[in-house]
Amino acid sequence: MGAKPIIPLLLYLLLINPQSVSAQEASESTLGSAQRKDLVQYVNPLMGTDSKFELSNGNTYPAIARPWGMNFWAPQTSPMGDGWAYQYDDHQMRGFKQTHQPSPWVNDYGAFSMMPVVGKLKYREDERQSWFSHKTEIVKPHYYKVYLAEPNVWTELATTDRSAIFRFSFPESDSSYIVIDAFNQGSQVEIIPSENKIVGYCRNNNGGVPDNFHNYFVAKFDKPFQYTHTWNKQALNRGGLSEEGEHVGAVIGFATHKNETVHVRVSSSFISPQQAELNLERELGEKSFEAIKEDGFHTWNKELNRIQLEGGTQDQKQTFYSCFYRTLLFPRKFYEWNNQGQPVHYSPYNGKVESGYMHTDNGFWDTFRGVFPFFSVMYRDFNAKYMESLVNTYEEGGWLPEWASPGYRDVMIGSNSASIIANTYMSGIRGYDIHKLYKAMVKNTRGHGPVEAVGRLGASYYNELGYVPYDVGINESAARTLEYAYNDYCIWQIARAIDRPKSEIDQFATRARNYRNLFSREDNLMRGRNKDGSFRKPFNPFKWGDAFTEGNSWHYTWSVFHDPQGLIDLMGGKRQFTAMLDSVFVMPPVFDESYYGKVIHEIREMQIAGMGQYAHGNQPIQHMIYLYNYAGQPWKAQRHVRQVMDRLYLPTPDGYTGDEDNGQTSAWYLLSAMGFYSVAPASNQFVFGSPLFNQITLHLENGNQFTISAPGNNTENIYIQEMKLNGRRMNKN
Repeated sequence: MGAKPIIPLLLYLLLINPQSVSAQEASESTLGSAQRKDLVQYVNPLMGTDSKFELSNGNTYPAIARPWGMNFWAPQTSPMGDGWAYQYDDHQMRGFKQTHQPSPWVNDYGAFSMMPVVGKLKYREDERQSWFSHKTEIVKPHYYKVYLAEPNVWTELATTDRSAIFRFSFPESDSSYIVIDAFNQGSQVEIIPSENKIVGYCRNNNGGVPDNFHNYFVAKFDKPFQYTHTWNKQALNRGGLSEEGEHVGAVIGFATHKNETVHVRVSSSFISPQQAELNLERELGEKSFEAIKEDGFHTWNKELNRIQLEGGTQDQKQTFYSCFYRTLLFPRKFYEWNNQGQPVHYSPYNGKVESGYMHTDNGFWDTFRGVFPFFSVMYRDFNAKYMESLVNTYEEGGWLPEWASPGYRDVMIGSNSASIIANTYMSGIRGYDIHKLYKAMVKNTRGHGPVEAVGRLGASYYNELGYVPYDVGINESAARTLEYAYNDYCIWQIARAIDRPKSEIDQFATRARNYRNLFSREDNLMRGRNKDGSFRKPFNPFKWGDAFTEGNSWHYTWSVFHDPQGLIDLMGGKRQFTAMLDSVFVMPPVFDESYYGKVIHEIREMQIAGMGQYAHGNQPIQHMIYLYNYAGQPWKAQRHVRQVMDRLYLPTPDGYTGDEDNGQTSAWYLLSAMGFYSVAPASNQFVFGSPLFNQITLHLENGNQFTISAPGNNTENIYIQEMKLNGRRMNKN
């Protein structure tokens, strides 16, 4: 057989602006229910759940939720407190958990669970767990159903932002129970039989909370209680109505006939028990299970229809919309609505109830790269509210976070809140106090806050020497220097935009070039550098960690997001630069894990991906492919981007490589499938790759449609021959 002919791939970018109607009317018309397709069918919340400590294929769990919902619910197969709460290869269910976990490495807070039991009362999780099969699971973003073998009960749940409704279908039995487990680290339950209600609180967390942290919950049942029990770590209290201690729970029971359904309406609040009741009444009221389920479907389907695809395979569509779902989960809403309909929140920074918006559960080290640039295109109103949250965070805690869950967490490096703020502001999004955020960004440059990951560890060295030295007891010094330099570029962008004094603008412009201080001309790579100016010896560019963060020099050398031309010049020009880029893919996946003392999962994921030193499973190198554009070889970016999308993403339980990380690895796919990516988010520029579908239509919030058309697109035709924007030829990458 002869080779298939190569048809030139033409890329047309079409901005359609309805002239005859307002933006709001256009948006409603564009997204009208009559024009929406069922795109929820393509979402697989189990994508990435086949993971474990040693090897991550996503490290996700099936979050049954609303977009950015305050509370998620998820089936729980692992013991209480295990960050890998749902693992695809498990076969027994321990309960259905309200969860706020953004990552297994950060773990959960404010969690409690429910579980049906029939026959002999078994309330401890090891005893009450039941066998189940994925063959009986129905898993949607808004709805979950599964058959539990031991109790012979079908369990269903549907969610709202802060509440959920369960439907348990029991067998005929005089001993049917529902167990509420309020988890450890301090909990309380109270059964109120006259109201068919259980109230309580849970305090479990893994840091980032004030001393008065509580998650108050309320559960209302539609069947009177025949039995009431409470329990603690030691024993069951038969007939008990209240319990408080380190780890407590409640059990209610009744006789049921065959296939009898029992509904439980449950909600919670970080503010008060009264607010939990208000959340339940406002979001659930007397709505039926089917009504809540249907509303959840329409909520997700409306968002998914914001991006409509033509062409592509079934797997590609499923992968795209599964990634879209993941990108809209975090950062979560941490605010609630008071009696007057105003946003209020329990502050995880000062322990008080404050007015205004608050969001949490995000690692900026990950999400500044793709998630927030995606929001700046598709969810500008959300981005504005998030900026208001950051203003509140600064006012209540005194610092901007790098990782929040729900308050400051000592995780990762950099002060990448600067990138998120600059990306938002430079994209033209307004409605928040940029001057206060600028003040907060500058404060972050002067030192570190209540934990080392807040602000900048090693700031005094960096500000004096232009880099964080290797030999002063600060780990990952080179990675910090490179990220601080980019963060300074972000501050410089804002300083210019809001007309700060020239001396201030010039200071951050100078610091933005500090990446040069780590470049070794001998190696053409970034290296750790000692306080006396000498480079650290011996130097092994394949050594993970040490001077770098979850990567090696071959990964971090490219972390000059804001000045690729400067890096090209340092390497001796475009030819040498592209040769170094090429080397990443042709070198064997060798590594030195001695800094960690073991092979961490990020190393293993690079090793088995079959792409040399390219480690897409972790964030530092995810922009690197797009740097070919700056060196005049965009076809190489197009080839490698397609290779990553085809090889490292699938709509299956093992469908990611590495940690999904709050939507970042998903957002990379979304943007790349559209045909562009944000190398330096604060620059307000996107860099072109190769769009995955024949046509993608973005329905923007202002009523505009942006259509990306690539006729002739298929697995062989991946190279862009010509680009036009609204009919005008484009000649930039």
